[in-house]
Amino acid sequence: MTVYVAEEFSETEADVLRRYFTNLDSPVFALVNLPEVVKGALFARYSRSSKSLRRLFLDEFVGELDISGDQTIDATVGLRRAEELYDRVFFEYGDDSVAQLGGVHLACEQASNLLTKVLEWGRLMSYLEQSTRYIAYDARIGGRYRFYRDPGILGSPLGTRFVGEMDRLFDTYAELLPKLTDFFKEQFPKDENDSDFVYRQAVRAKAFDALRGILPAASLSNVGIYGTGQAYEALLLRMRSHPLPEARTYADLMLHELRKVIPSFLKRVDLPDRGVAWSDYLGRNREAMDDIAARFFPSGETEAQAAPRTTLVDFDPDAEIHMVTAMLYAHTHVPEVQIERRVRAMSAEERLQIVKAYVGERSNRRHRPGRALERIDYRFDVLADYGAFRDLQRHRMLTLEWQPLSPRHGYTRPEAVDLAGEGGAFDRAMERSASLYDLLEARFPAEASYAVCLAYKVRFTMQMNAREAMHMLELRSGPQGHPAYREVAQDMHRLIADEAGHHAVAEMMRYVDHAPEPSLERLDAERRAEARREGR
Repeated sequence: MTVYVAEEFSETEADVLRRYFTNLDSPVFALVNLPEVVKGALFARYSRSSKSLRRLFLDEFVGELDISGDQTIDATVGLRRAEELYDRVFFEYGDDSVAQLGGVHLACEQASNLLTKVLEWGRLMSYLEQSTRYIAYDARIGGRYRFYRDPGILGSPLGTRFVGEMDRLFDTYAELLPKLTDFFKEQFPKDENDSDFVYRQAVRAKAFDALRGILPAASLSNVGIYGTGQAYEALLLRMRSHPLPEARTYADLMLHELRKVIPSFLKRVDLPDRGVAWSDYLGRNREAMDDIAARFFPSGETEAQAAPRTTLVDFDPDAEIHMVTAMLYAHTHVPEVQIERRVRAMSAEERLQIVKAYVGERSNRRHRPGRALERIDYRFDVLADYGAFRDLQRHRMLTLEWQPLSPRHGYTRPEAVDLAGEGGAFDRAMERSASLYDLLEARFPAEASYAVCLAYKVRFTMQMNAREAMHMLELRSGPQGHPAYREVAQDMHRLIADEAGHHAVAEMMRYVDHAPEPSLERLDAERRAEARREGR
């Protein structure tokens, strides 16, 4: 029995969909025979809609397209034409660069919030994920709440308990959503200049933000991915060795659909002496590290020491000298060591002049200086709720590692929940989550994390160069962002300036916002969006 809810389409709808989607009944499918701009627009709309991609296409896109010329196409049967050139160059001769030349838009639906982090691991891919800020999780699909039902758990004596406790978590979310919505309406009355739509969207986002911590990691999400054949191959090799059964099952679904579009690029994935051997290598290494880590840090004997939310664990004391050297390098004709000697002999004011010239006049945060900022790195150890981690994890250009999700580090309860008088209900949901995790852990160690609510904290490291830090901290500290990750971004900026002493670097990040939490984070953004709609 499948754990996925199949969509239902009329015969007319199915006739249209077969031309552009590689199947009509699986949660994984590729987009074909559509202009690139339409695929991109579909994925952009995807992240803020509760609809599946195929339903979104039918409801909002197909009416704008001329599909009369595609009547004879049936994408669900896959490609049958020979790919002799790719077979010869890529498979026989192993020229991996050829696999960078073909890309696929792939929709990955009904994926748990554990699986989405696996899907979004690769650097050389593009992702859009359904947001808890715009989607109400009190809605059901196929008559049931939107959480992943692991077949192993369901087939065990714990299956009934798992479903029952999950349902109760979603019941709590559904019960508190109207209460928090009414609370925020009282706290932040509507401005007469705002439309009902703008105000309603801002209030709903505020309520969703306050309650997303109740959602368990089993909560389902939709992810749109665009990547090359090479990137998909790397992703599938990791997924096929992953300890989470959902990831391994989903890898098979993805491989089946991708082979309908770019079969030659993925021939190695399940060959015993190629992809299978690579996946086995990854799996053996993970198991070896689990074993050796358990020897040195036995469970129950090694307690984590108290630590702040964000810790700067590594930085270069000479970072600004190295950065200024890198700024000058492309504009001279002498070796780097010679440039560095000259930079060290400069006064602080002279180095600052170079920095100002290199950065120039940044009129908005999208104006970012060049790669000299990549000469220096920062490594942070962060303890934040899983909801914040989900947002920060999507910054793919940095190096990020995270520890298993569990209730061991406690949870964060939004102040608004207390002010609305619902702290008790929130705490009871957290207790239910922790109890279910404890029940599952011994028998299902990988799957136990499904039970952990997003409010529980997870520890993760983020290592980034100053250029990526500028991008991430300016974006994630913005007033429209969720308070949980805004605080982490603000911490990092302060640590760069005060603990590392890199004042010139911190000064470059002029769009980092340290203002207190705004009343309705999404209000200004919704106003701007409405103004753009009216302008069109």
